[in-house]
Amino acid sequence: MSNAQAQQKDLKSGKLYPQLIKLAAPAALGMMFNTLYNLTDTWFAGQISDQALAALSIASLIFFLTISIGNGMRSGTSAMVAPDVGNDKKDEVLAWVNNAFGIGLISAAIVFVLAYAFGPMLLSYLASQQAVADLAWEYLSIILFSNVVFAMNSVAAGILVGHGDTVTYRNVLMVGFFVNLGLNPLFIFVFDFGIAGLAWATILIKIASAIYLIVAVKNTTAHWPIPAFKWARWQKLFAQIAPASLNMIIIILGSFVMIKFVGEFGDDAVAGYSVGLRIEQVLLLPALGLNAAMMAMGGQNFGVDQYQRIKDAYHKALKLGMVVAVVMIPVMLFASPSLVNSFSDTESVATVGISYMRIDAIAFFAYVVFFISVGTLQAIKQPNFPMILGAFRQILIPVGIYYLLVVYWDFGVNSLFYALVGVVSVSAVILYLYTNRQLKKLIADGCMAKKIIQLNECSGQLRLNLTH
Repeated sequence: MSNAQAQQKDLKSGKLYPQLIKLAAPAALGMMFNTLYNLTDTWFAGQISDQALAALSIASLIFFLTISIGNGMRSGTSAMVAPDVGNDKKDEVLAWVNNAFGIGLISAAIVFVLAYAFGPMLLSYLASQQAVADLAWEYLSIILFSNVVFAMNSVAAGILVGHGDTVTYRNVLMVGFFVNLGLNPLFIFVFDFGIAGLAWATILIKIASAIYLIVAVKNTTAHWPIPAFKWARWQKLFAQIAPASLNMIIIILGSFVMIKFVGEFGDDAVAGYSVGLRIEQVLLLPALGLNAAMMAMGGQNFGVDQYQRIKDAYHKALKLGMVVAVVMIPVMLFASPSLVNSFSDTESVATVGISYMRIDAIAFFAYVVFFISVGTLQAIKQPNFPMILGAFRQILIPVGIYYLLVVYWDFGVNSLFYALVGVVSVSAVILYLYTNRQLKKLIADGCMAKKIIQLNECSGQLRLNLTH
Protein backbone atom coordinates (compact mmCIF):
# COMPACT_ATOMS: atom_id res chain seq x y z
CA MET A 1 0.00 0.00 0.00
CA SER A 2 1.35 3.45 -0.92
CA ASN A 3 1.76 6.23 1.63
CA ALA A 4 -1.12 8.19 0.09
CA GLN A 5 -3.43 5.20 0.21
CA ALA A 6 -2.46 4.58 3.81
CA GLN A 7 -3.65 8.08 4.71
CA GLN A 8 -7.15 7.45 3.31
CA LYS A 9 -9.66 7.25 6.18
CA ASP A 10 -13.13 5.81 6.64
CA LEU A 11 -14.94 8.50 8.63
CA LYS A 12 -18.39 6.88 8.73
CA SER A 13 -17.88 5.26 12.13
CA GLY A 14 -15.73 5.65 15.22
CA LYS A 15 -15.31 8.25 17.95
CA LEU A 16 -15.75 11.78 16.65
CA TYR A 17 -13.32 13.74 18.82
CA PRO A 18 -10.25 11.63 17.93
CA GLN A 19 -11.19 11.60 14.25
CA LEU A 20 -11.77 15.35 14.11
CA ILE A 21 -8.45 16.01 15.82
CA LYS A 22 -6.60 13.59 13.55
CA LEU A 23 -8.06 15.33 10.51
CA ALA A 24 -7.73 18.88 11.81
CA ALA A 25 -4.20 18.69 13.23
CA PRO A 26 -2.37 17.90 9.95
CA ALA A 27 -4.55 20.38 8.05
CA ALA A 28 -3.89 23.12 10.61
CA LEU A 29 -0.18 22.35 10.68
CA GLY A 30 -0.01 22.50 6.89
CA MET A 31 -1.87 25.81 6.81
CA MET A 32 0.39 27.08 9.58
CA PHE A 33 3.39 26.49 7.35
CA ASN A 34 1.52 28.06 4.44
CA THR A 35 0.82 31.17 6.52
CA LEU A 36 4.40 31.15 7.83
CA TYR A 37 5.40 31.00 4.17
CA ASN A 38 3.45 34.21 3.56
CA LEU A 39 4.83 35.74 6.75
CA THR A 40 8.34 34.89 5.55
CA ASP A 41 7.65 36.79 2.34
CA THR A 42 6.27 39.66 4.43
CA TRP A 43 9.37 39.70 6.64
CA PHE A 44 11.78 39.71 3.69
CA ALA A 45 9.76 42.44 1.98
CA GLY A 46 10.15 44.49 5.17
CA GLN A 47 13.92 43.99 4.97
CA ILE A 48 13.88 45.55 1.50
CA SER A 49 11.89 48.64 2.58
CA ASP A 50 8.62 49.75 4.16
CA GLN A 51 7.43 50.60 0.65
CA ALA A 52 8.14 47.03 -0.47
CA LEU A 53 6.16 45.76 2.55
CA ALA A 54 3.15 47.87 1.60
CA ALA A 55 3.55 46.84 -2.07
CA LEU A 56 3.58 43.14 -1.20
CA SER A 57 0.47 43.55 0.95
CA ILE A 58 -1.45 45.14 -1.92
CA ALA A 59 -0.12 42.80 -4.63
CA SER A 60 -0.87 39.75 -2.48
CA LEU A 61 -4.51 40.79 -2.20
CA ILE A 62 -4.88 40.83 -5.98
CA PHE A 63 -2.98 37.57 -6.39
CA PHE A 64 -5.10 35.88 -3.74
CA LEU A 65 -8.10 37.14 -5.67
CA THR A 66 -6.81 35.38 -8.81
CA ILE A 67 -6.24 32.08 -7.00
CA SER A 68 -9.52 32.26 -5.09
CA ILE A 69 -11.13 30.10 -7.77
CA GLY A 70 -8.48 27.50 -7.02
CA ASN A 71 -9.34 27.64 -3.34
CA GLY A 72 -13.00 27.22 -4.26
CA MET A 73 -12.01 24.21 -6.33
CA ARG A 74 -10.44 22.60 -3.29
CA SER A 75 -13.71 22.91 -1.39
CA GLY A 76 -15.92 22.06 -4.38
CA THR A 77 -13.85 19.07 -5.44
CA SER A 78 -13.83 17.71 -1.91
CA ALA A 79 -17.62 18.16 -1.68
CA MET A 80 -18.14 16.08 -4.84
CA VAL A 81 -15.48 13.44 -4.16
CA ALA A 82 -16.13 12.71 -0.47
CA PRO A 83 -19.72 11.35 -0.77
CA ASP A 84 -18.67 8.91 -3.51
CA VAL A 85 -15.64 7.89 -1.45
CA GLY A 86 -18.08 7.18 1.39
CA ASN A 87 -20.20 5.08 -0.99
CA ASP A 88 -17.11 3.38 -2.45
CA LYS A 89 -18.04 4.47 -6.00
CA LYS A 90 -14.54 4.42 -7.47
CA ASP A 91 -15.56 5.14 -11.05
CA GLU A 92 -17.53 8.19 -9.94
CA VAL A 93 -14.60 9.41 -7.86
CA LEU A 94 -12.27 9.11 -10.84
CA ALA A 95 -14.72 10.99 -13.07
CA TRP A 96 -14.89 13.87 -10.57
CA VAL A 97 -11.10 13.90 -10.30
CA ASN A 98 -10.57 14.23 -14.04
CA ASN A 99 -13.24 16.86 -14.54
CA ALA A 100 -12.00 18.88 -11.57
CA PHE A 101 -8.56 19.08 -13.19
CA GLY A 102 -10.18 20.08 -16.47
CA ILE A 103 -12.24 22.90 -15.03
CA GLY A 104 -9.23 24.00 -12.96
CA LEU A 105 -7.02 24.44 -16.01
CA ILE A 106 -9.55 26.43 -18.01
CA SER A 107 -10.62 28.66 -15.11
CA ALA A 108 -7.05 29.46 -14.09
CA ALA A 109 -6.12 30.42 -17.66
CA ILE A 110 -9.10 32.80 -17.95
CA VAL A 111 -8.33 34.43 -14.60
CA PHE A 112 -4.67 34.87 -15.59
CA VAL A 113 -5.66 36.89 -18.67
CA LEU A 114 -8.07 39.06 -16.70
CA ALA A 115 -5.54 39.70 -13.93
CA TYR A 116 -2.86 40.79 -16.37
CA ALA A 117 -5.32 43.14 -18.07
CA PHE A 118 -6.69 44.82 -14.93
CA GLY A 119 -3.92 44.28 -12.35
CA PRO A 120 -2.06 47.59 -12.86
CA MET A 121 -5.29 49.59 -12.59
CA LEU A 122 -6.27 47.87 -9.33
CA LEU A 123 -2.83 48.44 -7.84
CA SER A 124 -2.92 52.14 -8.67
CA TYR A 125 -6.36 52.36 -7.04
CA LEU A 126 -5.24 50.65 -3.82
CA ALA A 127 -1.83 52.28 -3.39
CA SER A 128 -1.59 55.78 -1.97
CA GLN A 129 1.69 56.34 -3.85
CA GLN A 130 2.56 55.40 -7.43
CA ALA A 131 5.98 54.13 -6.29
CA VAL A 132 4.22 51.52 -4.14
CA ALA A 133 1.98 50.53 -7.06
CA ASP A 134 5.03 50.11 -9.33
CA LEU A 135 6.75 47.87 -6.79
CA ALA A 136 3.56 45.84 -6.38
CA TRP A 137 3.32 45.28 -10.15
CA GLU A 138 6.98 44.20 -10.24
CA TYR A 139 5.96 41.34 -7.94
CA LEU A 140 2.50 40.64 -9.35
CA SER A 141 3.52 40.55 -13.02
CA ILE A 142 5.74 37.55 -12.24
CA ILE A 143 3.73 35.65 -9.63
CA LEU A 144 0.66 35.59 -11.90
CA PHE A 145 2.41 33.01 -14.08
CA SER A 146 1.99 30.48 -11.25
CA ASN A 147 -1.80 30.83 -11.29
CA VAL A 148 -2.43 27.57 -13.18
CA VAL A 149 -0.05 25.69 -10.89
CA PHE A 150 -1.86 27.00 -7.82
CA ALA A 151 -5.13 25.73 -9.30
CA MET A 152 -3.67 22.24 -9.80
CA ASN A 153 -2.43 22.24 -6.21
CA SER A 154 -5.89 23.19 -4.95
CA VAL A 155 -7.72 20.54 -6.98
CA ALA A 156 -5.31 17.81 -5.89
CA ALA A 157 -5.59 18.89 -2.25
CA GLY A 158 -9.40 18.79 -2.48
CA ILE A 159 -9.29 15.26 -3.87
CA LEU A 160 -7.06 14.10 -1.04
CA VAL A 161 -9.21 15.80 1.64
CA GLY A 162 -12.26 14.05 0.16
CA HIS A 163 -10.45 10.77 0.81
CA GLY A 164 -9.79 11.79 4.43
CA ASP A 165 -6.12 12.55 3.73
CA THR A 166 -5.01 15.87 5.22
CA VAL A 167 -1.43 14.68 5.78
CA THR A 168 -0.06 14.78 2.22
CA TYR A 169 -0.92 18.42 1.66
CA ARG A 170 0.52 19.24 5.07
CA ASN A 171 3.81 17.70 4.03
CA VAL A 172 3.88 19.74 0.82
CA LEU A 173 3.24 23.00 2.64
CA MET A 174 5.78 22.19 5.33
CA VAL A 175 8.59 21.46 2.87
CA GLY A 176 7.61 24.49 0.80
CA PHE A 177 8.07 26.78 3.79
CA PHE A 178 11.60 25.62 4.47
CA VAL A 179 12.59 25.81 0.80
CA ASN A 180 11.15 29.33 0.60
CA LEU A 181 13.17 30.28 3.66
CA GLY A 182 16.31 29.47 1.70
CA LEU A 183 15.31 30.77 -1.74
CA ASN A 184 14.09 34.21 -0.61
CA PRO A 185 17.43 35.58 0.62
CA LEU A 186 19.19 33.93 -2.33
CA PHE A 187 16.98 35.61 -4.94
CA ILE A 188 16.56 38.95 -3.13
CA PHE A 189 20.04 39.67 -1.84
CA VAL A 190 22.45 37.40 -3.72
CA PHE A 191 20.86 37.61 -7.19
CA ASP A 192 19.61 41.13 -6.41
CA PHE A 193 16.09 40.47 -7.76
CA GLY A 194 14.50 42.64 -5.10
CA ILE A 195 10.79 42.11 -4.49
CA ALA A 196 10.58 40.06 -7.70
CA GLY A 197 12.75 37.43 -5.98
CA LEU A 198 9.82 36.57 -3.72
CA ALA A 199 7.73 35.77 -6.79
CA TRP A 200 10.37 33.62 -8.50
CA ALA A 201 10.87 31.55 -5.34
CA THR A 202 7.13 30.88 -5.10
CA ILE A 203 6.85 29.83 -8.75
CA LEU A 204 9.58 27.20 -8.40
CA ILE A 205 8.15 25.85 -5.14
CA LYS A 206 4.57 25.58 -6.41
CA ILE A 207 5.62 23.75 -9.58
CA ALA A 208 7.40 21.12 -7.46
CA SER A 209 4.40 20.94 -5.11
CA ALA A 210 1.98 20.33 -7.99
CA ILE A 211 4.06 17.44 -9.29
CA TYR A 212 4.17 15.81 -5.85
CA LEU A 213 0.42 16.22 -5.23
CA ILE A 214 -0.55 14.84 -8.65
CA VAL A 215 1.56 11.76 -7.93
CA ALA A 216 -0.22 11.46 -4.56
CA VAL A 217 -3.60 11.61 -6.31
CA LYS A 218 -2.47 8.87 -8.68
CA ASN A 219 -1.40 6.70 -5.72
CA THR A 220 -4.74 7.29 -3.97
CA THR A 221 -7.04 6.65 -6.93
CA ALA A 222 -4.77 4.17 -8.77
CA HIS A 223 -5.07 6.35 -11.92
CA TRP A 224 -3.22 9.32 -13.31
CA PRO A 225 -5.59 12.31 -13.43
CA ILE A 226 -6.41 13.24 -17.02
CA PRO A 227 -8.23 16.59 -17.49
CA ALA A 228 -11.76 15.93 -18.72
CA PHE A 229 -14.35 18.32 -20.12
CA LYS A 230 -17.77 16.74 -19.54
CA TRP A 231 -20.29 19.58 -19.37
CA ALA A 232 -22.79 17.67 -17.22
CA ARG A 233 -20.17 17.09 -14.54
CA TRP A 234 -18.77 20.58 -14.91
CA GLN A 235 -22.20 21.97 -14.08
CA LYS A 236 -22.39 19.95 -10.86
CA LEU A 237 -18.82 20.84 -9.94
CA PHE A 238 -19.46 24.47 -10.71
CA ALA A 239 -22.51 24.48 -8.43
CA GLN A 240 -20.13 23.70 -5.54
CA ILE A 241 -17.02 25.54 -6.75
CA ALA A 242 -18.69 28.84 -7.67
CA PRO A 243 -20.15 29.68 -4.22
CA ALA A 244 -16.92 28.63 -2.47
CA SER A 245 -14.82 30.67 -4.91
CA LEU A 246 -17.14 33.65 -4.73
CA ASN A 247 -17.03 33.44 -0.95
CA MET A 248 -13.24 33.65 -1.11
CA ILE A 249 -13.42 36.50 -3.63
CA ILE A 250 -15.84 38.33 -1.33
CA ILE A 251 -13.41 37.90 1.58
CA ILE A 252 -10.61 39.37 -0.51
CA LEU A 253 -12.80 42.21 -1.77
CA GLY A 254 -13.66 42.86 1.87
CA SER A 255 -9.92 43.17 2.52
CA PHE A 256 -9.75 45.65 -0.37
CA VAL A 257 -12.47 47.67 1.35
CA MET A 258 -10.68 47.60 4.70
CA ILE A 259 -7.30 48.46 3.17
CA LYS A 260 -8.84 51.32 1.21
CA PHE A 261 -10.22 52.90 4.39
CA VAL A 262 -7.13 52.06 6.46
CA GLY A 263 -5.13 53.66 3.64
CA GLU A 264 -6.77 56.98 4.55
CA PHE A 265 -4.32 56.98 7.47
CA GLY A 266 -1.22 56.31 5.30
CA ASP A 267 0.90 53.44 3.99
CA ASP A 268 2.30 52.73 7.46
CA ALA A 269 -1.22 52.03 8.68
CA VAL A 270 -1.75 49.63 5.76
CA ALA A 271 1.51 47.86 6.54
CA GLY A 272 0.64 47.59 10.25
CA TYR A 273 -2.85 46.25 9.56
CA SER A 274 -1.42 43.72 7.09
CA VAL A 275 1.16 42.46 9.60
CA GLY A 276 -1.47 42.14 12.33
CA LEU A 277 -3.79 40.31 9.95
CA ARG A 278 -1.09 37.84 8.91
CA ILE A 279 -0.26 37.04 12.55
CA GLU A 280 -3.94 36.60 13.36
CA GLN A 281 -4.24 34.17 10.45
CA VAL A 282 -1.55 32.00 12.04
CA LEU A 283 -3.45 31.92 15.33
CA LEU A 284 -6.68 30.98 13.53
CA LEU A 285 -5.12 28.00 11.77
CA PRO A 286 -6.47 25.35 14.18
CA ALA A 287 -9.96 26.60 13.31
CA LEU A 288 -9.15 26.29 9.61
CA GLY A 289 -8.01 22.75 10.35
CA LEU A 290 -11.46 22.06 11.82
CA ASN A 291 -12.95 23.48 8.61
CA ALA A 292 -11.05 20.85 6.59
CA ALA A 293 -11.98 18.16 9.11
CA MET A 294 -15.70 18.94 8.79
CA MET A 295 -15.50 18.92 4.99
CA ALA A 296 -14.03 15.40 5.03
CA MET A 297 -16.17 14.12 7.89
CA GLY A 298 -19.37 15.71 6.65
CA GLY A 299 -18.81 14.74 3.03
CA GLN A 300 -18.27 11.05 3.61
CA ASN A 301 -21.23 10.77 6.00
CA PHE A 302 -23.43 12.80 3.68
CA GLY A 303 -22.78 10.17 1.02
CA VAL A 304 -24.27 7.43 3.20
CA ASP A 305 -27.10 9.53 4.73
CA GLN A 306 -25.63 9.61 8.25
CA TYR A 307 -26.94 13.08 8.98
CA GLN A 308 -27.08 12.79 12.77
CA ARG A 309 -23.36 11.98 12.78
CA ILE A 310 -22.69 15.17 10.80
CA LYS A 311 -24.65 17.23 13.33
CA ASP A 312 -22.82 15.60 16.25
CA ALA A 313 -19.49 16.25 14.57
CA TYR A 314 -20.42 19.90 13.97
CA HIS A 315 -21.13 20.56 17.64
CA LYS A 316 -18.03 18.70 18.78
CA ALA A 317 -15.94 20.71 16.32
CA LEU A 318 -17.35 23.93 17.82
CA LYS A 319 -16.34 22.75 21.29
CA LEU A 320 -12.83 22.07 20.03
CA GLY A 321 -12.90 25.54 18.48
CA MET A 322 -13.78 27.05 21.86
CA VAL A 323 -10.64 25.45 23.31
CA VAL A 324 -8.62 27.04 20.49
CA ALA A 325 -10.13 30.45 21.27
CA VAL A 326 -9.33 30.16 25.00
CA VAL A 327 -5.69 29.52 24.13
CA MET A 328 -5.23 32.05 21.31
CA ILE A 329 -7.11 35.12 22.56
CA PRO A 330 -4.55 35.83 25.33
CA VAL A 331 -1.80 35.60 22.70
CA MET A 332 -3.52 38.29 20.62
CA LEU A 333 -3.99 40.48 23.67
CA PHE A 334 -0.63 40.20 25.40
CA ALA A 335 1.94 38.94 22.85
CA SER A 336 0.95 41.28 20.01
CA PRO A 337 3.65 43.93 20.70
CA SER A 338 6.56 41.51 20.41
CA LEU A 339 4.99 39.70 17.45
CA VAL A 340 4.27 42.85 15.41
CA ASN A 341 7.61 44.50 16.25
CA SER A 342 9.43 41.48 14.84
CA PHE A 343 8.19 42.50 11.38
CA SER A 344 8.78 46.24 11.49
CA ASP A 345 10.56 48.58 13.90
CA THR A 346 8.66 51.59 12.54
CA GLU A 347 6.53 52.85 15.42
CA SER A 348 3.57 53.95 13.28
CA VAL A 349 3.43 50.51 11.62
CA ALA A 350 3.63 48.62 14.92
CA THR A 351 1.00 50.78 16.64
CA VAL A 352 -1.68 49.96 14.08
CA GLY A 353 -0.77 46.26 13.97
CA ILE A 354 -0.93 45.91 17.77
CA SER A 355 -4.23 47.79 17.98
CA TYR A 356 -5.78 45.61 15.29
CA MET A 357 -4.80 42.37 17.04
CA ARG A 358 -6.04 43.46 20.46
CA ILE A 359 -9.37 44.74 19.17
CA ASP A 360 -10.08 41.85 16.79
CA ALA A 361 -9.36 39.35 19.58
CA ILE A 362 -12.94 40.09 20.71
CA ALA A 363 -14.23 38.39 17.54
CA PHE A 364 -11.83 35.43 17.59
CA PHE A 365 -14.42 32.78 18.41
CA ALA A 366 -16.78 34.30 15.85
CA TYR A 367 -14.18 33.52 13.16
CA VAL A 368 -13.95 29.96 14.53
CA VAL A 369 -17.72 29.55 14.19
CA PHE A 370 -17.50 30.84 10.62
CA PHE A 371 -14.82 28.38 9.52
CA ILE A 372 -16.49 25.32 11.05
CA SER A 373 -19.98 26.26 9.82
CA VAL A 374 -18.81 26.98 6.28
CA GLY A 375 -16.96 23.64 6.11
CA THR A 376 -20.06 21.82 7.32
CA LEU A 377 -22.39 23.50 4.82
CA GLN A 378 -19.98 22.83 1.95
CA ALA A 379 -19.79 19.17 2.97
CA ILE A 380 -23.58 18.79 2.71
CA LYS A 381 -23.57 20.63 -0.62
CA GLN A 382 -25.21 23.81 0.67
CA PRO A 383 -22.52 26.45 0.00
CA ASN A 384 -24.76 29.34 -1.10
CA PHE A 385 -25.78 30.89 2.22
CA PRO A 386 -22.20 31.54 3.45
CA MET A 387 -21.52 33.31 0.15
CA ILE A 388 -24.60 35.55 0.50
CA LEU A 389 -23.91 36.27 4.16
CA GLY A 390 -20.28 36.97 3.26
CA ALA A 391 -21.30 39.60 0.73
CA PHE A 392 -23.19 41.49 3.45
CA ARG A 393 -20.51 40.90 6.11
CA GLN A 394 -17.49 41.77 4.01
CA ILE A 395 -18.71 44.48 1.62
CA LEU A 396 -22.30 45.74 1.65
CA ILE A 397 -22.58 46.56 5.35
CA PRO A 398 -18.94 47.54 6.11
CA VAL A 399 -18.68 50.04 3.23
CA GLY A 400 -21.41 52.23 4.69
CA ILE A 401 -20.18 51.89 8.27
CA TYR A 402 -16.53 52.57 7.37
CA TYR A 403 -17.50 55.60 5.30
CA LEU A 404 -19.46 57.10 8.17
CA LEU A 405 -16.68 56.44 10.68
CA VAL A 406 -13.71 57.66 8.66
CA VAL A 407 -15.02 60.16 6.12
CA TYR A 408 -18.16 61.60 7.69
CA TRP A 409 -17.34 61.49 11.42
CA ASP A 410 -13.52 61.61 11.05
CA PHE A 411 -12.87 58.86 13.61
CA GLY A 412 -9.48 57.16 13.93
CA VAL A 413 -8.28 53.89 12.41
CA ASN A 414 -9.28 51.89 15.50
CA SER A 415 -12.93 52.68 14.83
CA LEU A 416 -12.67 50.51 11.70
CA PHE A 417 -11.46 47.57 13.77
CA TYR A 418 -14.27 47.91 16.34
CA ALA A 419 -16.81 48.06 13.52
CA LEU A 420 -15.29 44.89 12.04
CA VAL A 421 -15.69 43.08 15.37
CA GLY A 422 -19.37 44.02 15.54
CA VAL A 423 -20.19 42.92 12.01
CA VAL A 424 -18.28 39.63 12.33
CA SER A 425 -19.86 38.73 15.68
CA VAL A 426 -23.45 39.30 14.52
CA SER A 427 -22.80 37.40 11.29
CA ALA A 428 -21.34 34.43 13.19
CA VAL A 429 -24.51 34.11 15.28
CA ILE A 430 -26.64 34.16 12.13
CA LEU A 431 -24.48 31.52 10.42
CA TYR A 432 -24.54 29.24 13.47
CA LEU A 433 -28.33 29.39 13.70
CA TYR A 434 -28.67 28.72 9.97
CA THR A 435 -26.24 25.78 9.98
CA ASN A 436 -27.92 24.20 12.97
CA ARG A 437 -31.34 24.58 11.33
CA GLN A 438 -30.16 23.02 8.06
CA LEU A 439 -28.66 20.03 9.87
CA LYS A 440 -31.90 19.48 11.79
CA LYS A 441 -33.87 19.74 8.56
CA LEU A 442 -31.52 17.24 6.90
CA ILE A 443 -32.07 14.77 9.73
CA ALA A 444 -35.84 15.23 9.62
CA ASP A 445 -35.94 14.79 5.83
CA GLY A 446 -33.77 11.68 6.12
CA CYS A 447 -36.12 10.18 8.72
CA MET A 448 -39.12 10.94 6.53
CA ALA A 449 -37.45 9.32 3.52
CA LYS A 450 -36.73 6.18 5.54
CA LYS A 451 -40.34 6.04 6.74
CA ILE A 452 -41.59 6.33 3.15
CA ILE A 453 -39.27 3.53 2.06
CA GLN A 454 -40.42 1.36 4.96
CA LEU A 455 -44.05 2.13 4.16
CA ASN A 456 -43.54 1.17 0.52
CA GLU A 457 -41.84 -2.04 1.58
CA CYS A 458 -44.72 -2.87 3.94
CA SER A 459 -47.27 -2.10 1.22
CA GLY A 460 -45.41 -4.33 -1.19
CA GLN A 461 -45.28 -7.14 1.34
CA LEU A 462 -49.01 -6.72 2.09
CA ARG A 463 -49.93 -6.94 -1.61
CA LEU A 464 -47.74 -10.01 -1.93
CA ASN A 465 -49.54 -11.65 1.01
CA LEU A 466 -52.98 -10.82 -0.40
CA THR A 467 -52.15 -12.43 -3.73
CA HIS A 468 -51.34 -15.62 -1.89
